[in-house]
Amino acid sequence: MGYTITEKIIKDHLVVGDMVRGEEIGIRIDHTLTQDSTGTMAYLQFEAMEVPRVKTKRSVAYIDHNMLQTGPENMDDHKYIQTVTKKHGIYFSKPGNGICHQVNIERFGVPGQTLLGSDSHTPTGGGIGMIAIGAGGLDVAVAMAGGEYYITMPEIVKVELKGALKKGVASKEIILEVLKRCTVKGGINRVFEYVGEGVKTLTVPERATVTNMGAELGATTSVFPSDEVTKDFLKSQAREEDFVEIAADADAVYDEEITVNLDELKPMAGCPHSPDNVEYIKDLEDITVDQIAIGSCTNSSFMDLMKVAKIVKGKTVKESVSLVIAPGSKQVLNMLAENGALADLIDAGARILECGCGPCIGMGQSPNTKGVSLRTFNRNFKGRSGTVDADVYIVSPETAAVSAITGHITDPTEYLEDMSIWIKEPEQFRVNDNMIVAPASEDVEVEVIKGPNIKPFPETGELAKDIDKKVLIKVEDNITTDHIMPSNAKLLPYRSNIPYLSDYCLTPCDADFPKHA
Repeated sequence: MGYTITEKIIKDHLVVGDMVRGEEIGIRIDHTLTQDSTGTMAYLQFEAMEVPRVKTKRSVAYIDHNMLQTGPENMDDHKYIQTVTKKHGIYFSKPGNGICHQVNIERFGVPGQTLLGSDSHTPTGGGIGMIAIGAGGLDVAVAMAGGEYYITMPEIVKVELKGALKKGVASKEIILEVLKRCTVKGGINRVFEYVGEGVKTLTVPERATVTNMGAELGATTSVFPSDEVTKDFLKSQAREEDFVEIAADADAVYDEEITVNLDELKPMAGCPHSPDNVEYIKDLEDITVDQIAIGSCTNSSFMDLMKVAKIVKGKTVKESVSLVIAPGSKQVLNMLAENGALADLIDAGARILECGCGPCIGMGQSPNTKGVSLRTFNRNFKGRSGTVDADVYIVSPETAAVSAITGHITDPTEYLEDMSIWIKEPEQFRVNDNMIVAPASEDVEVEVIKGPNIKPFPETGELAKDIDKKVLIKVEDNITTDHIMPSNAKLLPYRSNIPYLSDYCLTPCDADFPKHA
């Protein structure tokens, strides 16, 4: 019996246990990433382990979330992360260099290796053939210290892609189709593995869009093969030496199989307030739009924004619409500036934001009261945008760009019928890593700087085997991380201050919960 892609990579990294479905296993982690919302706590935990240098092949700390500096808290965190990483052997991606998942695919992702990140959309790395998993900061700290990462050996779902996408239909539609069928709970303890003839028609950034939103399935991760398309992408990033071919064996056995015919897909939207509330764009065309936001770790690649630029070139954004665009990386922004596409976006009336997560994490650009916002993001939980009564729709860059011109939700396939938006992937991306800071050598003394908002994490004892306590809250179904701890511009600066942050735990479910907790 042959192996799936997932099994091959897990087998090569298995440290504890056996590859038996449903049993606990421990795997070796090659790479880690953190971002600044969760990174400060992860590094405080790593420091507490008193390990002088990370033991991974590569660890990278990104600044991409908390970049709205209305007080000292965010920049204090950035200073701490920059100094603690320099001391302990971790690379540091400066603010403005880009979103962790976009930059990691461009500059660091290696097919066949494992990646653990303190961000739920770390599975983006599956687009380049990694087993990439999002985890808590403590898990990432343990991995940096050389410890294995424990998971339940997952079931593996085969998603066979057939045919090719039509003009105006994006890879976003692939994952929306899978979400429509499987729901936000359909991926628990599962890996979604994409195979079939349709795979070779998708670029690495298009694949990464699919694996990125696999997180919304609740999946352990998602993964694509590493093939000639992957090799060409790595070559264009001057990283051809990182290429390793990985494919499932012909006789590999899966736990479930799904078939998606790419040529039958139509533009879709994840409607308020869940990514699996999927409808066809054609059925939403009467809805007037107030705001459109293009970017995030899901759809901010060079190819994504080049298509947007082609669509809006020579046109003007509808007067009633605010269009904001956040490129995924400095590389993307540089290339758009050099080839004139950035000027086309600005001429059309787009507002260009810095390279970061921005509106996706509620860090600015909140919609108006009861506003309708189309976003090329991955989540549309109620209130996540910063406006509780806004209706947020998750769409492709093509749908977003066309709708920005028309002022209402518009099916791009008809609008683009006589327009060419085909983009050839660059043979050579612009490589300039001058905003990635290398760690100091072991013999160099580095002072770690901690601002006054950075508090020690609370010390706790070992969890008792039996707990006999009063239940304080009973929540509804489909509770998200945003329900447990709100993510917005006002609270994110306090992710390194647990005593302060604890006063907001579960407040979206019960505003008085912290008072009686």
